[in-house]
Amino acid sequence: MVYKRGGVWWYGFRFKGERIQESTKVGNKRVAEQMEAAHRTSLAKGEVGIRERKPVPTLKDFAPRFREAIETQCAEKPKTVEFYKRKLKLLLANDSLASAKLDAIEEAAIEGYKQTRARTKSRRKKLLSPASINRELATLRRLLRMAQEWKVIQRVPRIRLLRGEYSRTYTLSHQQEEVYLSALPQIVRDVAEVLLDTGLRLGEALSLEWPQVHLDAANGAKFGYLTVLSVKAKSKKARNVPLSQRAVEALKRQPGRAGFVFRGPDGSQIPVAHLDHQHARVRDLLKLPSDFVLHSLRHTFGTRLGESGADAFTVMRLMGHSTVTVSQRYVHPSPESIELAYERLTALNVKKVATVSTTVGTSNAAVA
Repeated sequence: MVYKRGGVWWYGFRFKGERIQESTKVGNKRVAEQMEAAHRTSLAKGEVGIRERKPVPTLKDFAPRFREAIETQCAEKPKTVEFYKRKLKLLLANDSLASAKLDAIEEAAIEGYKQTRARTKSRRKKLLSPASINRELATLRRLLRMAQEWKVIQRVPRIRLLRGEYSRTYTLSHQQEEVYLSALPQIVRDVAEVLLDTGLRLGEALSLEWPQVHLDAANGAKFGYLTVLSVKAKSKKARNVPLSQRAVEALKRQPGRAGFVFRGPDGSQIPVAHLDHQHARVRDLLKLPSDFVLHSLRHTFGTRLGESGADAFTVMRLMGHSTVTVSQRYVHPSPESIELAYERLTALNVKKVATVSTTVGTSNAAVA
């Protein structure tokens, strides 16, 4: 029997009680059928022995190898390492899944796990959210893909994530922004203004040190800038982000010109929890939605950047996204911006044609 997986045909059959399953590595069904027939014939003639396969480990037995791989691959991202370890622990807490051999973790087993987790309550006595369960499924998928790469298993089952995952995409209106900022303590307001006008992640802003701050424009530029070192992947190249006048004023209000820009009385970095607490207090006081978190200020920056006409590649560069796919979420061209872009294109074409016509006319006159 031949069947298709991810654009490639596989075949599977039994020979003397042994399950034979191979990828043909081709996308042509007829060729796959011929390869299956040839394999059957070779086995019948004794020309090919049944391949010896190593015993497939259970999920529990394979888990240490997965942990070691994550620690190596994500060494510069300790939070990512901790995330996978935490989710792996939840997967192993399910006895039926933990004791299953990796090649036995098929779609039906995964569906059973999803149903079990969907009925599970958190420490707050609430059912687990689709987002929480999906992070566990994503961890399982990465583990199984590693196992396939290392030839431990032959295929990775299709893992469908749960629907209904909520993504916080709240953005502040300019009217809300004015009221919100005026109600914040000064240091929190300073951080918020920098986030709103630069799109930095909160961790990037709190990690800023004065050598990264350039308040004055240089080399003919119009704005000062920040040299931002990404907190998500420190090995990535730093990016420069221009500073608005409001952001410059917020930075100038910070004491000292050495060490952390935003710091406590003892010079230490301001804890994220402190800012979260102050933000939540003002948010609740103003009766703003609960999904308005400090990260929403970065999302507000990206949304406004897209609305201003910035293309996805510009958004990617300024916000430090790893791919343009993420940046495209912020770019929603309006009919007006599309017409304006086309108007500029038309004007450019007319100007170029006129220039070429003048050049050709001059050349012809010289020849004559």
